[in-house]
Amino acid sequence: MAGTKTLAKDSVIYGGTTIITRFISYLLTPLFTYTILPAEFGMMTHIYAWAAVIMIILTFGVETGFFRFVNRSPREKRNEVYSASLVIVGALIAVFLFVVLTFLKEIRPFLWPDDIPDLYLRLAVIIPSIDAFISVPFAFLRYEKKPLRFGFCKIIQSVLYLLFCIFFLLVCPWLNKNYPGLISRFWREDFHVGYILTANLIATAIQAVVLFSQTSRFRFSFSASVFRPMIKYCFPLMLMGLAGISNQVVDKIIFPLVFPGTVEGANEQLGLYSACFKIGVIMMVFTQAFRYAFDPFVFEKSGDKDDRKSYSVATKYFVILGLLVFLGVMFYLDIFKYFVAPEYWSALGVVPIVLVGELFFAVYYNLSIWYKLTDKTWWGTVFSVIGFVVIISLNIIFIPKFGYMACAWASFAGNLLMMLLSYFIGQKNYYIAYDLKTMFIYSALAAALFAASIVFRFENIWLRMALNTVLVGIYLSFMLRRDLSVKDLPFVSRILK
Repeated sequence: MAGTKTLAKDSVIYGGTTIITRFISYLLTPLFTYTILPAEFGMMTHIYAWAAVIMIILTFGVETGFFRFVNRSPREKRNEVYSASLVIVGALIAVFLFVVLTFLKEIRPFLWPDDIPDLYLRLAVIIPSIDAFISVPFAFLRYEKKPLRFGFCKIIQSVLYLLFCIFFLLVCPWLNKNYPGLISRFWREDFHVGYILTANLIATAIQAVVLFSQTSRFRFSFSASVFRPMIKYCFPLMLMGLAGISNQVVDKIIFPLVFPGTVEGANEQLGLYSACFKIGVIMMVFTQAFRYAFDPFVFEKSGDKDDRKSYSVATKYFVILGLLVFLGVMFYLDIFKYFVAPEYWSALGVVPIVLVGELFFAVYYNLSIWYKLTDKTWWGTVFSVIGFVVIISLNIIFIPKFGYMACAWASFAGNLLMMLLSYFIGQKNYYIAYDLKTMFIYSALAAALFAASIVFRFENIWLRMALNTVLVGIYLSFMLRRDLSVKDLPFVSRILK
């Protein structure tokens, strides 16, 4: 019982930390869109998409490998496992930085548009390199069961990054206007993306210093007998992670490369799409919160007599609530759209597509329990690769004709295909009687209500919001009457008692 309570407490801290850092990161979107141009936002999106890919390659799946080997080794050999993890990631980073920073001018024509300054690219490869290296001590803190230190080190980077961005993008322009002599030596008006990257670098460097101070008791002890098996174990994990992250960022990487017209025009269109895509991230936040409850639930229920029924019920309620999130965002988009500057509103058409596409991906994640419980995780790589091929193919074919709308629909199609493949193959390997009828009913109801909001759309915003409130009320009423009693809701049951 004590172990269960500790696990629950740690899960709350780790989950809460991730949600806080994501929320802080979420606040950066309105800051950026209200202070920089769409073309600059597009360039920044392209750079950070590459950074995400670099991060996966350099971490090499070592975080998962560390937990696997450290838990199967005697406690006195934990330093050898930790040392091997640091050596693997550190060696990859050293080779990567040497090659890229030395031969940047030769490499960049094959990877990046001409308008991105070399300085931006240098910053963009250094930042994920630091992030990759410190992922190992973060794993060490988790192994040592020090969630508070873990959370503090995670949050400090997000807070500092936000504060430095506020300083460079809001405070410095004000100082330049009123007291130009104070910042004339280091501040330039045309260096917005550079300041964002600089803020990220400073915050990440401070985080690394603080983090390593928390693991100062570690003593380096390298063993080749641990190093070689870790390399073999981690390499497939890196490929799986690379396929997964590519599905999320590949459109941002290839968009400037295949979009017809000028590079500046491509960046502007990418900026519009990426900013409105962030509104759809609300579905990702909901999904992330659900995962922190769902993952422990899956492995806790594994082996119980009613485990498969429990998985079915959990997935049903996830779909019901996910559709509610979709309706909530779309019915009150007149409010949510102010999350980005008005200059970006021309791309709001991607929001419903992104929301549904992310819901498909979230359902796919729920369905993936079958290959986790049967130790057939290689299916995850297969699905990710198939999704990647579909997404990148659709983007390459249709971006030249349809622009950023092709990006939204490509992700929609790729996520839908992965979800369907996981369901049908999973039912043959690990049958779960999902309540498809209920999920279909709610999907049809949500689609009908959304269609009604479009057909009976009022020009007056207050009438429009009133109608949409009635429509979401219909969904809630149906949900409470059919599948969820009011007494089952948190806090409400206490009030009724």
